[in-house]
Amino acid sequence: MILTPETLAMLMAAALMAGCIDAMAGGGGLISLPALMAVGIPPVAAVATNKLQSCFGTFGACVAYARKGHMNLRAYRWPIAAAFAGSVGGAWLVQRVSPSILAGLMPALLIGIAAYFTFSPRASEFDRRQRVGIVILSLLIGTIGFYDGFFGPGAGAFYTTILLALGGLSLLRATAHAKAANFASNIAGLLTMIHGGHVLWVAGLVMAVGSITGGQIGSHLAMRFGSKLIKPILIIMSLALTAKMLIDPHNPIHAYLFGVTGPR
Repeated sequence: MILTPETLAMLMAAALMAGCIDAMAGGGGLISLPALMAVGIPPVAAVATNKLQSCFGTFGACVAYARKGHMNLRAYRWPIAAAFAGSVGGAWLVQRVSPSILAGLMPALLIGIAAYFTFSPRASEFDRRQRVGIVILSLLIGTIGFYDGFFGPGAGAFYTTILLALGGLSLLRATAHAKAANFASNIAGLLTMIHGGHVLWVAGLVMAVGSITGGQIGSHLAMRFGSKLIKPILIIMSLALTAKMLIDPHNPIHAYLFGVTGPR
């Protein structure tokens, strides 16, 4: 597929915004994935190309958080490995079934995330006691990894919520470790998609430039302002992604609510 310079510039700008938001709270796929599909890229190729550009942004955010001492990759190596393994399964499956099956479940989960951050007490700036063991935490993170490989948008918000609510991490450290899990699931999904031949390299690499830039901006904003910035963005992105899914005529929830089906 040949894309014009103007189209590539638009995709780079979308990736920059997505990378910035993703580094702060997750949900950048709300911007980058629809942008890819809006220029006529088929769904599976769009998911694959989105994985390519997102790998660069999440890796850059990981480096920024790690340099400031907000990560302990040794302690959370098993959840991160679970995200990788889950994403391989999700990326393998998405090449064989329609993503709309899983997309139909996402609005309820995203509303739950928004409600959690809206009505929960002020997020701690310090780590707390972990509420579940590392095995359960790894299984939950692996499940989100599967979703990330299968579909993607909102995975970062899911990772952050689990690490905050059950992993006992502060909001900033939960966000930092969510980027590590997100990078693992992105790279796993990308490798699986490369094997399937679905990645559009030119578009993905051009978007990677914007994603890296946005990821650095977003991670530094998150570290400077902490939960005062991360919490409202998590709520906004969760609700925005829910609205996007509900108005999408291809989403099965849309058909159920409005009694119509999207164009085939």
